[in-house]
Amino acid sequence: MNEESILLRKTMGSLYTYIIIFGIYIIYNGHLTPGGGFQGGAILASVFIIHYLVTYSKTLRSATLTNLEKVIYVALVVFAIVLIFYLNPYASLSTKRVYLIIMNGLIGIKVSCGLTVVFYRFIFFESR
Repeated sequence: MNEESILLRKTMGSLYTYIIIFGIYIIYNGHLTPGGGFQGGAILASVFIIHYLVTYSKTLRSATLTNLEKVIYVALVVFAIVLIFYLNPYASLSTKRVYLIIMNGLIGIKVSCGLTVVFYRFIFFESR
């Protein structure tokens, strides 16, 4: 069942860009509309999942994604602590808006890495 479909690979290859742009759009507008880091991260993770399902190749290492996810988690915690404890009394509306955009971006990357790692673990470890 590892036959690759050229039509499916070409079609999905042209859609990757649009899926990534839509995921970034959801993350970027998360502070204004429903959505944000989690929803945008799930959309970005779908690119990696679709890529595997179309080509059956593992181009990402789970260990690399797990390490990136840990680094992003530390950045989220540090960034939140800095704003809450040090900048909150002096923060203007534009500062809070930038804070929300950065937090949504970090959450989006973390969710994308996490969902991709979960998918790869199910595929490579649970399918034995």
